[in-house]
Amino acid sequence: MARALARQKNSSYWKWLIGASAVLLVIYAVASTYLWARQAHYIFRPQRVIRSTPAEYQLPFEDVFIKVDDGSGNSQRIHAWWISSKHPGDRCLLYLHGSALNIGANISHARRFQRMGFSVLLISYRGYGKSEGSFPSEASVYSDARAAWRYLTEQRNVDPASIFIYGHSLGGAVAIELAMDNPTAGGLIIESTFTSIADMARKTPQYRLFPLDLIVHQRFDSINKVSRLQVPVLYLHGTNDRVVPPKMSQELYQETASHKQLKFIAGGGHNNSAAVGGEAYLQAVRGFIENRSFEAQSATQ
Repeated sequence: MARALARQKNSSYWKWLIGASAVLLVIYAVASTYLWARQAHYIFRPQRVIRSTPAEYQLPFEDVFIKVDDGSGNSQRIHAWWISSKHPGDRCLLYLHGSALNIGANISHARRFQRMGFSVLLISYRGYGKSEGSFPSEASVYSDARAAWRYLTEQRNVDPASIFIYGHSLGGAVAIELAMDNPTAGGLIIESTFTSIADMARKTPQYRLFPLDLIVHQRFDSINKVSRLQVPVLYLHGTNDRVVPPKMSQELYQETASHKQLKFIAGGGHNNSAAVGGEAYLQAVRGFIENRSFEAQSATQ
């Protein structure tokens, strides 16, 4: 009798364990599917309202709308500002902002480049600001950057060798992708960017429970691209960045095959390295630009 009761209890325990495991497996599968389906909403944080314009900074600018062909025969437009240099020359900066807000939050920083002699094309990705389109994706922001490049080279007739591509945070990943397609660009300036979205997800303990390499399809996998870059690169990163670890810029730098520089800005955070670094930040950019200009002149002589 005792043995029968023990067997019955043991059988009930295993049924409970199997049932509980099945429930947990279903929950895990549902959570994984949700992360797969909604991950773009964890990455992109677009805002439609533009709260500032270059006019508030006394900058000369034009409103520009650039056509983007998404490959399906339909076209949409992205909104951009063309901020001309005080001393117009042949140097241009294509400014690719990060995942949040829109171009209105990036004017102050764009002004720094304009004061260095750049004419700046500052674009909002589709789904941001006045740009058309719905919610963005990795593929759509890459297409938007390519459309901006074509606008500069085909409509404004800017020499590709005079275009420097700047990207901050997620914009850095977009800039790296664009530079791979355009090896004749003058240079690439990457600030506070990450190695990949999967690596960023691994920073959060609860995400480590999931098979990220299978789930993540908005990859922004810069760490596996930079070894193919032919464009000279300047990496900038604040030492107090709490969003993207500074070591990620170090890892990108180590894997980069082209001419490269790395500058850590002491005390800089994710969004304020230029303000905190002051002259050290500006000198790093100027030194990179001047070195590129010297190399370009030498190559033509």
